[in-house]
Parts: sequence; C-alpha cells; structure tokens
Amino acid sequence: MKRPHIKTEQNRIIAVLLNRKKDNKKIKSIINVCLIGMTMSLTYPTWAQKKVTLDSILSVINTNHPMLKNYRYRAESMALYAEGATSLMAPEVGGGPWMLPYPGTKVMDQRDKGQMMLSVQQKFTNPAKLRANQSFLRSKTLLEKADEKYTFNELRALAKTAFYQWIVLEKKKKVLQENEAIIKLVLKISEVRYQYNQSKLGTIYKAQGRLSEVQNRMLTNDNEIIQKNIILNQLMNVSKEIRYQIDTTNHYRNFIPELPDTATFAQNRSDIKKIDGTIYSMRLNQQLERSQAKPDFTISYNHMFPLGSGMPGQYMLLGMVSIPIAPWSSKMYKSNVKGMEGQIEAMKYERESVLNELQGMTAGMVNEIETLREQVFNYEKKIIPALQKNYETLLLAYQENREELYAVMDAYEARLMAQIQYFDTLSRYFETAVNYEKLLEK
Repeated sequence: MKRPHIKTEQNRIIAVLLNRKKDNKKIKSIINVCLIGMTMSLTYPTWAQKKVTLDSILSVINTNHPMLKNYRYRAESMALYAEGATSLMAPEVGGGPWMLPYPGTKVMDQRDKGQMMLSVQQKFTNPAKLRANQSFLRSKTLLEKADEKYTFNELRALAKTAFYQWIVLEKKKKVLQENEAIIKLVLKISEVRYQYNQSKLGTIYKAQGRLSEVQNRMLTNDNEIIQKNIILNQLMNVSKEIRYQIDTTNHYRNFIPELPDTATFAQNRSDIKKIDGTIYSMRLNQQLERSQAKPDFTISYNHMFPLGSGMPGQYMLLGMVSIPIAPWSSKMYKSNVKGMEGQIEAMKYERESVLNELQGMTAGMVNEIETLREQVFNYEKKIIPALQKNYETLLLAYQENREELYAVMDAYEARLMAQIQYFDTLSRYFETAVNYEKLLEK
C-alpha cells in the first residue's frame, strides 16, 4: 500500500486552504478541485473521515455539473460569435476573357481580338448593421448566463433538500439507537423477573416484537441515508459509490422568512432576469432590423489586357450602393419590427404574471414555515419532554415492581410515535424553507 502518503498530503492541502482567512475565488476553486479529485477513487477515504458541509457540496455542483458546463460553453460561444460580427465579407477576385470573338470568326482588325479581364470586388456592409448585429449577439450571452443561474438554483434546491433530509435521518438514527438500547434493557429486566414469576411471557414477546420493529426502522433509515448520499453524488457528478458524513450542525433553527416585494424578485430571480434579457435582446433585434434600411456599398475594379496590337489596356472602377428603402424591399424588415413589438408586449405580461404567482406562493410558504417552526418548537420543548418523563416514570416504577410492562411499552410507543411525527414535521420544515429560498434564489 503506497497511497497513505497521498491521502496525508491531500489532508494537509485542505487544512492549509481552509485555515486561510482570506476567502477568494482562487482558494475556493482549489478546494473544489481537491474535493472532486479525492472523490474519484474509493481507495482515498478522505471524505469518509471528514464531515462534508453543504457549502462544499454546492461549490462542487457549481463547478462540476455537466448542465452548468453546457450553459457556460454556450455563453462563451455566443461571445465569440459577437467578436466576429463586425467583420466584412471576403473580397472577390475573378478573371476571364472579355469581348473575345467566337472561334472561326474572321478578325478584320487586331483590336477585335478581344481582351482578358481581371476583376476585384469588395462589399462594405453598413457599419450600423454590423454594430447592431454585434450587440444582438452579445445579448444572447446574457440569456445563456441567466439559464445557467436558473439551472443552478434548481440543482441547489435539490442538494439542499437531500442534505437537510439527511440531517433529519441522522437525528432519527440516534433516536432509534437509543430506543433499541432501551428496549434491550427492558427485555433484560423482564427476562430476569420472569424467572421469579414477576413478569408475563406475553409482555416479553411484545417487547421482542417492538425491538424487531425498531431494528427494521433502523435498516430503512440507513437505506434512506444512502439514497441521499447517492443523490448528492449524482448532483456533484462524482462516483455514486462514494460514502461520507455530513456536517449536521447546519440547520434552519433561526430561519425567519420575510415576504419580499416584486422588486426583490426582479433583482434575484434568474427567470425574471431572463425575461428582461429577452426583452432587451428583442429590442436590439429591432434595431438590427431597422438598420436594414441603411444602404450597403460595393466597390468593383476591373482591368482588361488586350490580346491584339493597337489597343491600350483599359480599366473599369465602379461604386455601387443598395437602395433598401424601396417599397418592394422595405416591407420585410418593417413587418419584422412590428412583429417583435407584439412579442415584447407579450413578454411584459408574462413577467407580470410570473411576479404575481411568485408573490402568492411566497406568502403561502411564509405562513407554512412559521406554523411548522412553532410545531417543531412544541415537539422539542413540550410534547417529547413530557412523554419522555412519563416513560421514565413508568420504567422506574416497573423496575421497582410497581408497574406492569405493558404500561411501560405503551408509554414507550407514545414517545416513539411523537418522535417520528417530530422528524416528519422537521423534514417538512426544512423542505418548505428550501423551497422558499428557491423562490428567492438564495
């Protein structure tokens, strides 16, 4: 085994990078590359030894997800298209016979033998058209970036949901382990008391059944943890077999949502920005269409070489200009401008509709989050502590032979059901909070 020194070096690099106080993009990118590289091999169990934070997972997703790379390359390609948009058409060069007599024709004069012509022509597109086309192509880059941000917001919400569900599963795992230990203790007490005819065999079987149920719950819980692990690996585009622990200290305990206004949505939401960018791009496209009314210019130079004597060399220099304002040619771009104006108005109403829908959804989520937060508080501070005290009191009485086992098991089941309901409520609380942040793209 020659790999431990590689793992030690990776740990040293990450420790140095994480201890740096100055947080900049370069350091973040190095950390992301290290994390991605370490996850590509199961023989480097670095992630299994360290608790992975949500921020590190989101950073790897942002760097490594194929769909985000797709939008980045598309944005780069549009930027490159825009760079070449101001180029002129290639010049044209040609040559051939000019005014030659047909074969077999009797030539009476040397000057009638014809000429050979060399032609050079260059078209100059109106600079206003080139600038308008360049601006239009650049606006397409902004749309690709808006799509990238929108996609990342969707991926981030999926990652957050899986991460916080994993946190709940870890909490649930500890509780199930505690319950398993408690039932085993009760079984031991019951088996000892049964030997002295102080416990019933039926209650022992019931406790054994409850123990098997808890163990089944633990198996299901462990499987769900693995599923969340796989989901995060998929989002990070790393091997699905990688296993690691997560930092469970990050939660929404002090999460207090606010009802944002339309200006906040317009500032944060990438889909709104895309609508704004689309409107802006269509305005530029209108300018491009209007620029079609401007003329283009062409210069043509032709030189003739005489084939017979007595005739001098000749040339022809022509300058040409297009007339796009002619009625039969202007109808197309004028109609295009009007059609785009209708599309712009439609986009404005779509923007208004999206903002209205977002406000309604957010208002409902704010109320739901506040309700779920209060329910979580009640479970943590009132319901579960009260049922825990009830259970402990009955267990103590059972140990002192002052209570029956069935009463203890009833108290245990009541506490366990409250704990399960608590975890379900906590999971819904996290999920709703994530959806709220998704709406605000936070």
